[in-house]
Amino acid sequence: MQYILRTHKLTKTYQGNEVVSNVNMNVRKGEIYGFLGPNGAGKTTVMKMITNLVKPTEGEIEILGKKLLPSSFEVLKRMGSIIEYPIFYEKLTAQKNLELHCEYMGYYNKASISETLELVNLVNLERKLVRDFSLGMKQRLAIARAIITKPELLILDEPVNGLDPLGIRDLRDLFLKLSRQYGITLIISSHILGEIEQVADTIGVIRNGNLIEESSMDKIRKKHVDHLELFITDYSKAAFVLEHELNVTHFKVKEKDGLIHIYDNQVSQNDIIHAMVKNEIEIGSINKRNQSLEDYFLQLIKGGKTDA
Repeated sequence: MQYILRTHKLTKTYQGNEVVSNVNMNVRKGEIYGFLGPNGAGKTTVMKMITNLVKPTEGEIEILGKKLLPSSFEVLKRMGSIIEYPIFYEKLTAQKNLELHCEYMGYYNKASISETLELVNLVNLERKLVRDFSLGMKQRLAIARAIITKPELLILDEPVNGLDPLGIRDLRDLFLKLSRQYGITLIISSHILGEIEQVADTIGVIRNGNLIEESSMDKIRKKHVDHLELFITDYSKAAFVLEHELNVTHFKVKEKDGLIHIYDNQVSQNDIIHAMVKNEIEIGSINKRNQSLEDYFLQLIKGGKTDA
């Protein structure tokens, strides 16, 4: 398994206050890593340390197989980033802004400017000044600037903040294109859980500076499928009826809560109720549960118990 970024016990302290604590991130090459957490959880601080804007108090960062040091200029050339609100030369066009950025970076492939503007859907804007751009256009220009040098790793801090639904959808499609067609690894931080859920391959959840969850979306989805929740007095007998009379094999007994979770969608609520009544098993309730991934992440962020 090839990792493009790993952190080991990454910690940052400001004036005795530990804002990031022992964060161990593992980002695979070519994936979209969704970095989730509420405002103030430590997402931006972690990203600033990864991009060498802030020095860690403790811990290590490994990027592209090399330890990140204050002198790691060559590694940083292989990365693109948007940290916090992007700043432009407002009285210049998008083209001129990118030309200046390429000159600053020592990147002289001028053909890539028009190619990149087309990629982010900023075309036919030769005379339009950046000061007249919408927020969504500025966000796309910021991404163009971050990817114009063909980075292997792209770090985006809250890129959909303040955008309308159409702008969010456009960026979502762009993220998938950068990952799937261009092979760029993306780390995208956000507190908008539903949007990250639609693009991420892996999720890292940070709360109060601590990385409390890191898992692939496939594993998370398998744990959170639609199910029937049966509140029952005699769960042992009910489990026997489910297995031997209704041929249900995919269910989970939660003795502590007096519940049975039934994941087999071939059996109906009426079938279950009929079988329980026939066997004189008292039913407290039976309900269909459909916990969204957003509910799951909100529980994590708030520190509540999650249902696996």
